[in-house]
Amino acid sequence: MKTKYIALLMIFIGLVACSEDDNNDVIDPIVELDPGSADFSNYVSVGASFTAGYTDGAVFVAAQENSFPLILSQQFAAAGGGDFTQPYTNDNIGGLLYGGNLIANPRLFFNGSGPAVLEGQPTTEVTNVVSGPFNNMGVPGAKSFHFVAPGYGNLSGVPVGAANPYFARMASSSNATVLEDALAQNPTFFTLSEVGGNDVLAFATTGGIGTDQTGNFDPSSYGPNDITDPNVFANAFTSMVSALTANGAKGVVTNVPYVTSLPYFTTVPYAPLDPLDSDSDFGSQVPLLNATLAPLNQAFAFLGVPERTIVFSETEPSPVVVLDETLPNISVQLLGVLQAGGLDPLTAQLLSDQYAQSRQATPEDLLTLTSATAIGTIDQGYFDYLVSEGVPPATAGRLSVQGITLPLDDRFVLIPSETQDILTATNAYNVTIEAVANSAGLALVDFKGILQEASTTGITFDNFTMTTDLVFGGLVSLDGVHLTARGYALMANKFLEAIDATYGSNFIEADQVAKANNYVVTYPPELP
Repeated sequence: MKTKYIALLMIFIGLVACSEDDNNDVIDPIVELDPGSADFSNYVSVGASFTAGYTDGAVFVAAQENSFPLILSQQFAAAGGGDFTQPYTNDNIGGLLYGGNLIANPRLFFNGSGPAVLEGQPTTEVTNVVSGPFNNMGVPGAKSFHFVAPGYGNLSGVPVGAANPYFARMASSSNATVLEDALAQNPTFFTLSEVGGNDVLAFATTGGIGTDQTGNFDPSSYGPNDITDPNVFANAFTSMVSALTANGAKGVVTNVPYVTSLPYFTTVPYAPLDPLDSDSDFGSQVPLLNATLAPLNQAFAFLGVPERTIVFSETEPSPVVVLDETLPNISVQLLGVLQAGGLDPLTAQLLSDQYAQSRQATPEDLLTLTSATAIGTIDQGYFDYLVSEGVPPATAGRLSVQGITLPLDDRFVLIPSETQDILTATNAYNVTIEAVANSAGLALVDFKGILQEASTTGITFDNFTMTTDLVFGGLVSLDGVHLTARGYALMANKFLEAIDATYGSNFIEADQVAKANNYVVTYPPELP
């Protein structure tokens, strides 16, 4: 404390000295806040998980208190903004119950080595509907067409995946749409954020196991992990903006970032198998592995596909083995070559089935964060299958090591073609967003550029340089997708910059902004 006051005293002495030496030095006056042409008296936010304040894999009270819409409303209050209501959960445990049954896990916390699920029983019961209206209409998991879908908040649809539990606990009626509940409040100002993110995110986080629905204009036929057709997105987004601006409201929209730049896809390297890792026995197994795979590699060479060769290094980290469904299935050809080479029928059959569409990963492959808990472990289901087929348990175990002898399952890897599908759809969404925003005269936040900057050079927020590194980067929370409280504060300031540029306000100049030091990057396990 003494250091702090000494520092303040020295600053004061310096100011006095300057004023004595140079009478022309004047302290800058406080800039008065000007709201410009926008009316912030009734602000309503519409969006998905980022809007809701989703952090560390959950929605919980402390995170909601640091949602970017609430942070914005606190700045708007100085410019005539009114009250801002949110559908608060019951606790800081996170997670959801439906009829007493767990349907969403508690939040994550940092246990000293990595993210871990908080022990505790959630108390937020979806069927206990909370009364609105709510200024924060953030609905985690919502895709673009969900915002205009009647019944998306129907409680009876939650158990079968036909409705969203977060919207169901706050919807004004079972047949209401998110957009209708937002419009019912007659907002004078709105934010429409990250619409389109979930239209590609579920496809990405599940390793591309969904379908790219480009060309299919019927969203009712989509699966939960599919990519939304750009025309379906355009229709939904355009209708939302048209409805929100019909009565003269102004607002801000964001474009969609490349979700593949998030730490959920960049934390686990494509070559994580380190033979020098003292905590693993992988290194000691490398000679045996290479000898076992030698007949397979010879068969690959004979069949003219040497790029599928699998070899593990004894000195450098090796790539994992992955399943690549875009490769031609050469099971029949492999079986013939392996048998001709003298392998017994059972071994030949196992190898031909297991490696018919496999290869080692390359830097272009993106491993999901969940792959970290699978790589190097036994796939129990596959092990049991092999034993049921008569394979000795010892052999079955050696053939069931995920990412090493058993190609890593599709749900853990985004192969280049899947990543390209995500980027192509995102680019199409962003063309629509920019065109609609310009046509309606709305402010536009370049969320895509912000994330790109953070994932490359890092982005400055007050005295901090924030990156997308998991846990320690400061921007992205422990789930690898959603932002930290400090990240949401940065996001709020980016909204204010866009508002100033479009509507002539001066939030930034008047220093009516969020301060980095006021927002945490991790929440402790013990919160009241």
